[in-house]
Amino acid sequence: MVEILPVGEFGGFRSKGYNTMLPFAVESDYGGPDALKDFVREAHNRGLAVVLDLVYNHFGAADLERSLWRYDGWSENGYGGIYFYNDWREATPWQSPRPDYGRPEVQDFITDNALMWLEEFHLDGLRLDQTAQMWSASGEQLPDGWRLLQRISDTVRWRQPWKILIAEDFAAGDRITEATSRGGAGFDAQWNPFVHDVRSVLTPVWDQERDLSRIARALTTTSSTGPYDRVIYTESHDETGNGRQRLPEEISPGSADSRPAKKRSTLGAALVLTAPGIPMLFQGQEFLEDQWWSDERTLDWSKSTTRWGILALYRDLIRLRRNWFDTTRGLSGNGMHLHHLDYAARIVAFHRWYHGGPRDDVVVIANFGADAHQGYRIGLPRGRRWRVRFNSDYIGYDFGFGNVPGYDSIADSIPWDNMPFSAEIGIGGYSALIMSQDD
Repeated sequence: MVEILPVGEFGGFRSKGYNTMLPFAVESDYGGPDALKDFVREAHNRGLAVVLDLVYNHFGAADLERSLWRYDGWSENGYGGIYFYNDWREATPWQSPRPDYGRPEVQDFITDNALMWLEEFHLDGLRLDQTAQMWSASGEQLPDGWRLLQRISDTVRWRQPWKILIAEDFAAGDRITEATSRGGAGFDAQWNPFVHDVRSVLTPVWDQERDLSRIARALTTTSSTGPYDRVIYTESHDETGNGRQRLPEEISPGSADSRPAKKRSTLGAALVLTAPGIPMLFQGQEFLEDQWWSDERTLDWSKSTTRWGILALYRDLIRLRRNWFDTTRGLSGNGMHLHHLDYAARIVAFHRWYHGGPRDDVVVIANFGADAHQGYRIGLPRGRRWRVRFNSDYIGYDFGFGNVPGYDSIADSIPWDNMPFSAEIGIGGYSALIMSQDD
C-alpha cells in the first residue's frame, strides 16, 4: 500500500494537508479529482493499494472563512457557526474549530465524505488523523465523537467491508479496534507507540543507555484484537516533520551518512519488518533520506542510486516479510515469542511462526550493542540446520559494514532460552539476522 497525506482543498498552493478548507474537493494544485483518480488507477495497475489520510478532528480555521466558517450566516461569540462547537469544545491542540459531532447534519457530512473517497475514487482504505481529538477535548470525553467513529466504521463495513480503516490514536487502547457491537470504534488498526520505544533505544550515543525492556515492550505489546491491529514504524511525517529529524540524523546529528546512523537505522527497519503488526516505511527511508520532511522540499532521489546498498537491504527485508522465497512464512503469522533477552550483550531474539515447521518458523536476532559476537548461543524451536536468510551487516549493503558472518548453524539438542534446541551464531554490532529452515 501507499498512504498519501490529506488532499482536501486548502488555501494557497502548498500545505501538508492538515488545514482542509473544502473536504469534498481535491486540492486544485494537485490536479483536482481527475488527477487523483488517475493516480489511484495507475497505482492499482502496479499492484499498489492506496490509503488516504483524512482530518476530521478540526478544519483549517483561516481558510474556512471562505467556505464552512459561519456557513449558516450566524455565530455566537465569534465562533464558526452552528456546525461547530461554540464553547470550550471548539479548540484543538492544532487549530480551531472542531466540528459539532452531535449534530446529525455534521455526522452525515463527515460519513458521506469518508464514503466518497472509497466509492468514487476507489481508494482502498482510510487513515483518520488524531481520532483521540474527536472523542475528547481538553481531557473531557466527547461521546458524540466516539459515536461518529462507530458510525463511520459501521457504514464502511456495510458498504465496502474489504477496505481498511486505520486510526491515529495513542489514547484509546484496544477500544479503537474493538467491534462496535462491544462498544469499540470498529477500526482495523491504529498507529502504535512502537516508534517511541524503538527510537529511544536506537538514538542514544552510548550503549549503556539502551533500555532493552523498551524493545521487549515494542515487540510484544499487542492488543486483545490481534497482532495486526497496529501499524508499526520508525519514521512518519510526525517524527520527521515540523523541525524534527529523520532517524539517521537523530542518531548522528550532522552525519546521517555515518556508519552508526546507517547501522542503527537499518536495525530499526529490521524490527519494523519482522515484528507483529502492519509495517510502515516513510518516503525516502528506504534510501536513507536524511533531510527533515517539509512540504517545501522534495525527496533527493539521487540517494536511491548513491545509497543503492541500503535500498537493497530494504528490498531484501520486504521480500522476506512477504515470504517471497517461501522460506519465511512465519513473518506474516500470528505467532510471536520473545525468548532471548541478554541485557549484558544487548541482544534480543524472537520466534515468529504461522503454523510452524520448515519454511515457516523464523528466528530473528537483533544486536543493539556495538560489539560483534562469534559463537553466541541462542535457543531454537526445532533441530537440524538453520539458514541465515538476512544479515544486515553484509558488506554488500554498505562497504563500511563489518561483514561479520552470520553463518548457517546445526541446532544442538541443548535446551536454551526455554527452547528445546540451540545453536551458536555470529552477529555483527548493531545488526540483525533472520534465520529459518529448508526442511
